[in-house]
Amino acid sequence: MDNNQPEDEGVSVTFEVVEGEMEGGRHVPRRGVYLLPNLFTTAALFSGFYCVLAAMNGAYENAAIAVFIAGVLDGLDGRIARMTNTQSDFGAEYDSLSDVVAFGVAPAALSYSWSLSSLGKYGWMLAFIFVACAALRLARFNTQVDTTDKKFFIGLSSPVAAGLIAGFVWMGVEIGFAGPDVSVVLAVLIVSAALLMVSNLPYYSFKDLGASGRVPFAVILAAVGVFVLVFIDPPKVLLLMSLIYVVSGPVLAYRKK
Repeated sequence: MDNNQPEDEGVSVTFEVVEGEMEGGRHVPRRGVYLLPNLFTTAALFSGFYCVLAAMNGAYENAAIAVFIAGVLDGLDGRIARMTNTQSDFGAEYDSLSDVVAFGVAPAALSYSWSLSSLGKYGWMLAFIFVACAALRLARFNTQVDTTDKKFFIGLSSPVAAGLIAGFVWMGVEIGFAGPDVSVVLAVLIVSAALLMVSNLPYYSFKDLGASGRVPFAVILAAVGVFVLVFIDPPKVLLLMSLIYVVSGPVLAYRKK
C-alpha cells in the first residue's frame, strides 16, 4: 500500500452541524448552531429526563414540578429564537425531540409509576398511547407549521396535555391520595388528553400575544393575578388552568361553527 497516497477526503469525523439558510434568495451553508435558544431546549430536555428518574424513585411531587418547569422552558426557547432572530431547522427539530421526552415520555412514566402500574398490562398500554399521541401530534405540527394559522394550534398542545397529567398527580400526592385508588380516573384523563392531542380541535396558541412589543395594561394585571393564584396553591391552580385550556378547544370549535 502506498503511504504517500492522499487520504479519502470524503470520509471524515466531525462534530459540526451544517445547515442551509436563505440569503439573497439562495441557500447558503452555515456552520454551527445558535446557542441561546438551544440551551433552553436542552434545559427542558433535562427537566423531562429528571421527571422520569424522580418518578422511578418515588419522588412524584418533584417529578410533576419538573414537567411544569419543562413547559416554561419550552415556551421560552421559541420566543427567544423569534425575538433574537435565531430560528433554524436544527432548533425546530431539536425542540420536537425534546418535547417527545419532556411532554410524552416523562408524564407517561410519572402516571405509570404513581398509579397506572396497578392496572397491570393495561396501565403501560395506556401510558404508551399517551407517548404515541404526543409524538404524532408533534410530527403533524412540524408538517403543518407553514400552512396553519399561527394564532391557533390544531389539537391540544403536548405541554398542556403533560401539565394536565402532572397537575393531577401533584394534586393527588399533596392531598394524600394513593395512586392505585385513582387509577381509573387517571386512565380516563390520560386517554382523553392523548386523543385531544391528535384531534382537529383549535386551541389558541398565544403566539401573537405581545408580538408587537406592547400589550394592554390589563394583561399585566391579569399576569400578576395568575402568579398570585399559582403561589397560593400551585398544584390545584395549575391543574385548573390546564383543565380550562383543555375545555377551550371544544368551546372554540363550537363557536366557529
